[in-house]
Amino acid sequence: MQAAALRSAPQPADTWSPPVRALWYEAHGDWQRAHDELQDDADRQAAWVHAYLHRVEGDVANAAYWYRRAGRPVPAPAVTLADEWHEIAEALLQ
Repeated sequence: MQAAALRSAPQPADTWSPPVRALWYEAHGDWQRAHDELQDDADRQAAWVHAYLHRVEGDVANAAYWYRRAGRPVPAPAVTLADEWHEIAEALLQ
């Protein structure tokens, strides 16, 4: 599956990992459900999506914490949320 297919899927699949489901929920306007998907997942992929979600929320300090947990740099200001969503989705779907 590619990022575009993930975004256009009519609903999340039970077989998707929590980080992938979280990206789907966020793309479909349900930030809280996306965040809830990650509460019990502490791996680096989940931390990366968690960081992105807090960046979407505008909570820069919390996002920075989660980027550190993910072992990822905080994106440069020029990196749009859409670009980051796509980057994360492509990485998780490989």
